[in-house]
Amino acid sequence: MFNKAERVISARNLRPKKKEGFLKVISIFSFLGIMLGVAILIIVMSVMNGFRTDLTNKILGFNPHIIIKPYNGNIKNSYKILKNKFSDFEIKTSFSGEGVIIKNDLAKGVMVKGVRSKEVKENNFLKKNIIKGNFKNFSGGSIILGKELASILEIEIGDKLNLMSTAFISTPLGGLPKQEVFKLAAIFESGFYEFDQNFIFLNLNDALPFFNKTEDDLSLEIYLKDPFQVDFYKDQINKMNEPFSIYSWSDLNKSFFSALKVERNVMFIILTLIIIVAAFNIISGLTILIKNKTKEIAILKTLGLSNNSITKSFFLTGFTIGVLATITGVIVGTVFSYYIEEIRYFVSTFFNLEIFPADVYFLDKMPSEINFTSISIIFFSSILITGIASYFPARIISNMNTITALKYE
Repeated sequence: MFNKAERVISARNLRPKKKEGFLKVISIFSFLGIMLGVAILIIVMSVMNGFRTDLTNKILGFNPHIIIKPYNGNIKNSYKILKNKFSDFEIKTSFSGEGVIIKNDLAKGVMVKGVRSKEVKENNFLKKNIIKGNFKNFSGGSIILGKELASILEIEIGDKLNLMSTAFISTPLGGLPKQEVFKLAAIFESGFYEFDQNFIFLNLNDALPFFNKTEDDLSLEIYLKDPFQVDFYKDQINKMNEPFSIYSWSDLNKSFFSALKVERNVMFIILTLIIIVAAFNIISGLTILIKNKTKEIAILKTLGLSNNSITKSFFLTGFTIGVLATITGVIVGTVFSYYIEEIRYFVSTFFNLEIFPADVYFLDKMPSEINFTSISIIFFSSILITGIASYFPARIISNMNTITALKYE
């Protein structure tokens, strides 16, 4: 594509003389601008992808993929209908409500989920995240809660605590919220701040009477082999024309994930502008270089070198800066993304700064997912932008008049 003469001219252009120091500065800024643009773009995309994946995994670990509530309240009949129609997903029953947990002079509003002991013990996500206590202790009269909530209430395994229900009981003094005492069986740490601070698990046999409910008030929970096929199964269930109220995990978090997607796309566009701005430095540098090299260009033309060859040699100069900067940016961005949590921890500790507060971003550590498809798109986009930026100033040479150039030199 490029002959030896073109490569030699390009190499000489990349090593400006001392009197051309300004060109060297422009070249350095072009290189740094493109490199930083590519690196920052990769880091931001990796963090956004990691944030989405981590949140999705934690949401799916705690929540069912589809929740069904029969309008007629006949939970057993609804269970049989679904079981006969579908054999490729798992169906469980549960009950969810709200309560207030009380310990000494501390109180905290919580989401209460009543589940069967066997089903909790089969939950792989919870199994992996139990940090204190044991599933074996989870039976009647016991409770499981998150690390953050345990820290707020200052409780340990075996401690007893009061739980206040939204259901009322009649007394001579009027209606009062129902209260019961439960024993702490285990503490989990999901890494999702909202869950660790606000969720508790009760045995289903305790939860129903605690909220004055019966089995007809239960919800059916469906767990799919592939959670991302949830819309397909939801449509299939809707086509059954049964008296079901149906919503999926994606319905519950649709606005949140849509906002993440929009934010990721906007960040990609904004940060791509950094690369475009840096590419303008290449245009400026090559234009100045061509003007300074007018005499040399005219001599090369006189010696028989074609306009096309000279154009290609100057194009190669700018393109080389762009390619080297892009490759360096990819390496820096990938390495930074891989070690981003370690870097965050070091900066937070060294400067005593809270860079990624868990109560704001939901997660207890900065996530990162290196996606090679995204890196490839960024790489080729950067190469295309620098290629275009290098081409237009190089085209100036084809309009240069050799005799006029020599006359005024």
